[in-house]
Formats: sequence, structure tokens, C-alpha cells
Amino acid sequence: MTQFVYGKNVIKQILTDSDRAKTIWMAVEDREIEQLAKKAHVAIRKTDRKQLTRLTGSDRHQGIAAEIVDYETYEVEDLLACVPEGKPGLLIMLDELEDPHNLGAILRTADAVGAAGVIFKKNHNVGLTPTVAKVSAGAIETVKCACVTNLTRTLEDLKKKGWWAVAADMDGQDYRTMDYNFPTVLIIGNEGKGISRLLREKCDYVVSLPMTGRISSLNASVSAGILMYAVFSSQNPI
Repeated sequence: MTQFVYGKNVIKQILTDSDRAKTIWMAVEDREIEQLAKKAHVAIRKTDRKQLTRLTGSDRHQGIAAEIVDYETYEVEDLLACVPEGKPGLLIMLDELEDPHNLGAILRTADAVGAAGVIFKKNHNVGLTPTVAKVSAGAIETVKCACVTNLTRTLEDLKKKGWWAVAADMDGQDYRTMDYNFPTVLIIGNEGKGISRLLREKCDYVVSLPMTGRISSLNASVSAGILMYAVFSSQNPI
């Protein structure tokens, strides 16, 4: 199967780091992308912005799109193999996240902190879509994602391997009181419902972000980003 992704940064990342691109569609001139496509032996087709909007289903394509092979998902064991040698490791687990913008932003931050990968459910969870690719700014190519049937069972298996589960929720301890210098599975819940009861019961810690303003909640990707850097700080002290 194929799908379309769009945006200059996404296309550059695909042409540089993978062989996923089949055809590049261009309504603008971009010598760098043209050179990358030539080097990767990927065909370029000239078109107009209206046609790109029809192909991608979006008018935010920046005049460039790529027809690609579907994004690959991995086994959890493949993610574990990405833990840097000598480091405890960080995995992100998403419980029924629905907004592709949140997933894209989470992948981007996961790449920045060197997370070993992201785990989400096969059902009731946003997948690896063109919007996710665009928002991730290329991180969809660099961060491995595992798609599993049962998050609770997956977490149980990880805990048997020495991983500790840290859930983000409204009624946990202040996240700043934790030292995350252990193999960490950071669990982020659904934008509206939070983390499911069964999954939360398997968690070792529940942490919250203190908020003193008038807004009572944060965007899921913002919360995830803050907590990922908290883990990064503990596992990579200055």
C-alpha cells in the first residue's frame, strides 16, 4: 500500500534516511530536494498546488509531496534493542491517543531525548498518518513505533524485564520529586479520558505537573515533552 506525505522537511528526511519514497510530486522549485531525489533514484513529477491538495487532502503541503510505502511498525523487542548502551532507557506508551498532532509532536520530542521508541494500541489510537509525519518534522523516520494489541499485557512483560512504569495523571505526586534514573516506561493517556484503570493499576508511579494558572490541563504532547525531559535530565546528568 502507498500513502502521501507532504512538507519540505518531511520529504528531505525521507529522501535522506530511508528508501520509502516512490515518487516526489512538486509544484515549486527546490534544488536540494531535486538533488536528493536524483541521488536516491526517486522519480519527480511536476504538478500544481491544486493537484497536490487533492492528492494529500491538505493545503499545507508547501508545494511538495511524496508517494511513499506505508510506515513500518516494529515489535517491542526491536525498540528495546534501541536503548543506548550504558543508559537505563526510555519508552513512551500512549493509551488511546487520538490527535495526530499530539502523536507527531511526541515523536519529535522522543527523537530529541533519544527515547528507544513509542508504543501504542492497534485499535482506538491514532496511527502513523501523513499528518503525524508532517508534525513530527521527520521524527517518524527516526523513532521506532510498536503497535500492540494489549497495552496492559505489554506493560506487564516490560516490567518483568526490569522496566518501571510512570503514568502521567492529574492526581499523582509532583513530577519534580522523582528521580527517573531507571528503565522508564512513560505512559500518556487519552486527551479526554486519561489513562485507563487497568493500565494505571499496573503503574509503579503516578506523576502530575503542578499548575498555578487558571487553565486546569495541558495538551498531551506538551505534558509528554516536559516529562520526557525530566527523565532525560535524571538519566543524563550534567
